[in-house]
Amino acid sequence: MITFPEDLSLARYFLFDRLAEGMGARVAVRFGDLRYTYDAVADKTRRMTGLLAAAGVRRGERVLIVLPDVPPFAWTFFGVLARGAVVAMGNPLAPPETLEYLVGYTRATAIVTVPAVAELLRARVEAVSSEVQAMFVVPDAPTGSDPEARVAGTAFSGKVKELAPLLAAAEPWSPVEVHRDEPAIWLFTSGSTGEPKANVHTHRDFAFNTEVYAKQTVGYRRDDVTVSVPRLFFGYATGTNLMFPFAVGAAAGLFSERPTPESLANAIAMYRPTVVTNVPTMLGKLLEHDEALVKEGKPGLDLSSVRFSLSAGEALPEPLLRRWLDRFASDVYDGIGSAEMFHIYASNRPGDVKPGSLGKVVSGYELRILPEDAEGAGATPCAPGEIGVLWVKGDSVSQGYWLDRDKSWRTFHGHWCRTGDLFHVDAEGYLYFAGRADDLLKVGGQWVAPLEVEECLLEHAAVAAAAVIGVEEDGLVKTKAFVVVRAGHAATPALAAALQEHVKSTLARYKYPRVIEFVDDLPKNDRGKVDKKALRARGGPS
Repeated sequence: MITFPEDLSLARYFLFDRLAEGMGARVAVRFGDLRYTYDAVADKTRRMTGLLAAAGVRRGERVLIVLPDVPPFAWTFFGVLARGAVVAMGNPLAPPETLEYLVGYTRATAIVTVPAVAELLRARVEAVSSEVQAMFVVPDAPTGSDPEARVAGTAFSGKVKELAPLLAAAEPWSPVEVHRDEPAIWLFTSGSTGEPKANVHTHRDFAFNTEVYAKQTVGYRRDDVTVSVPRLFFGYATGTNLMFPFAVGAAAGLFSERPTPESLANAIAMYRPTVVTNVPTMLGKLLEHDEALVKEGKPGLDLSSVRFSLSAGEALPEPLLRRWLDRFASDVYDGIGSAEMFHIYASNRPGDVKPGSLGKVVSGYELRILPEDAEGAGATPCAPGEIGVLWVKGDSVSQGYWLDRDKSWRTFHGHWCRTGDLFHVDAEGYLYFAGRADDLLKVGGQWVAPLEVEECLLEHAAVAAAAVIGVEEDGLVKTKAFVVVRAGHAATPALAAALQEHVKSTLARYKYPRVIEFVDDLPKNDRGKVDKKALRARGGPS
């Protein structure tokens, strides 16, 4: 059993303890050719703590970080925690209405962001009624440029301040003593229905998962260099590409550009990472990019430095994983986690990868698969092979959703969390994802799991990516598949018919997609998942 002292500041646990262990001279953050040691990050963190204190930020108050993946993210993040304040994070590319919502919902005392977002929020921040005391602005720096350069073209006045010169002049502060159960970070749900809600997490939650998952399950090491496709504002990447490497004295490689096969390939070539945080859609795009390079007579992607990749956020289809392993012979540890539990609680791992599964429970957590109508964790579990709803118990469970007690009561049951994810477990304890309980479609009186149809489509040689939704026509629900075709194949009516026959011959006939629409790409939300809400908004059959 893992226990932590009552005085548990994440700023100490992830950063300042590395200095006490003699790692101050080690590289903590890389940004192009720039390198920041643990000593340098710690100094900037102390100054950030002092700057926040001078701005009137008190312990327990929220600081909203709306930054791309640039080095100031690190010392802002740890500076907030060292102050005893609470980190909330947002996507700098989010629509204006979402950014406005985050400011109001978090009731942030301070905001740290880039010029474009500062201009969007200036009027709200400067309003007399605003609770924001200061909005600090950093440059929107391309990878390798100076992330502390002076910001041009922005008017600084009142509450809108330029961070770099203030940070350089700030009085360094030491971390305050923080109880392990004080709020530390708010992690947002994906907002697939309505606005995202924040899970209130304590300092203990993040330390616990770091110990049992990052260190004991997948094995982060001191000599690792990490790179991530998901951006740092997303808890999945905040863990894998900031907290976890810092916990062992490793280096986080950052790139600020939008993740594409090209920008990720550049980051891999630049940093030669040993750990890559990925998502299934990007794994597929990397394979396509690699094939295109080879067809052009160029060298394919070089992943020889990568010890393993991580995959989460959405199901990793077995056909896609096998294509990856055939091409790169580089392990992918697919797992399942959630904002409600902070991070991964079931995963494949070194020496134990079962394609198509999400691995086994992470030591320290307890899982149960219960009937959909179960009202508590004590219900009789489903038999092996039987699909039910996954419940998880562990010391990283959220305290609840901010300003949503009704949803909290439906999700959290003491130490247990009802995930809403459908799973079955085999006799050996491997977990298999069957979709979200609220994603199931009733077609002709029969239940259809979109995930099953998507995986079947991906087994066809012409399919690069697929997403299945339900659409209504004449009062009836039909399944519709959005399909991205692989290079060398034509998106024709004949192919659509062939794909329908493929599903009919592989699964029960009623599960085949009644409509197939070919698209150039599938929309993604800011977590890197396929955005089915956007697909549903496109309308019915075509």
